[in-house]
Amino acid sequence: MPRAKEAVREAERLLKASDDIDHPNAGKERYEAEELLEFVLGHALDETEVVNGRDLSRYQRLVRRRASGAPVAYITGLTTFGSLSLEVRPGVFIPRQSSEFMVEQALRRLRGRPEPVHVDIATGIGPVALGVAHRLGRAHVFGVDLSRRPLALARRNAARLGIGNATFLHGDLFNPLPRVLRKGVDVVTGHLPYVGEEELDTLPEEILRFEPMESLTDFSPTGLGLLTRVAAEAPVWLRPGGWLLLEVSPDRSRKVSALLRRAGYATVRSTKGELPVSRVVVGRYPGPA
Repeated sequence: MPRAKEAVREAERLLKASDDIDHPNAGKERYEAEELLEFVLGHALDETEVVNGRDLSRYQRLVRRRASGAPVAYITGLTTFGSLSLEVRPGVFIPRQSSEFMVEQALRRLRGRPEPVHVDIATGIGPVALGVAHRLGRAHVFGVDLSRRPLALARRNAARLGIGNATFLHGDLFNPLPRVLRKGVDVVTGHLPYVGEEELDTLPEEILRFEPMESLTDFSPTGLGLLTRVAAEAPVWLRPGGWLLLEVSPDRSRKVSALLRRAGYATVRSTKGELPVSRVVVGRYPGPA
């Protein structure tokens, strides 16, 4: 029987050779190989540990699934977002590590409020909403999504993690929010679909094949359709001095910043976290802070 180090090395070799997965940076294949073996073994990796035949067969089966393009999160049913372990299932958008920066940006603007209210649009399985609710227990957090499948997971994740200050609602953008929240929301966040329909074929194959299309594009030519709607509708809900935060790719940050300025937002700027793959464009609804 091989030791864990040898099993991981062979898995890494297979993943590197795969044409069905994206290879954005060095070390990704090694990390995923280790993650899958830890999932099989049920504990942190010890490279000297001997992997028994049953575990090895299961591990090799999961590695082949990954090499065929299936995302690791769909294989394990879990993903890590900040300090939270979230359930994931096929058919929902997988939270990105880059979105952890939006949680930080939201918290910066919520902590000074006496009774902070946060709304997360297109919440999916709720990573941003749950991240804020977990770290700011006195906040009232609402996550909204048009799809019922990720919302069911968001509610299950909240219950499993013991997060009681996050409410998840089904519907189109702001429509399902309680009317009492009008002019009372401090921060609106959104990681909305923004890939233009004509740009879809530029995305990695593993994303196009496995993640839901409606989480990638709003099916408009430019991908700005939903972002434009959110910018126009958010002032109905934001209190004066409240903030709109939108996560987009770096190449779209300038257009989205211009969009917010045209919609009447002040203090508009594009902010960057540690990971270079996304930006959070922020704008303040005019009025006293």
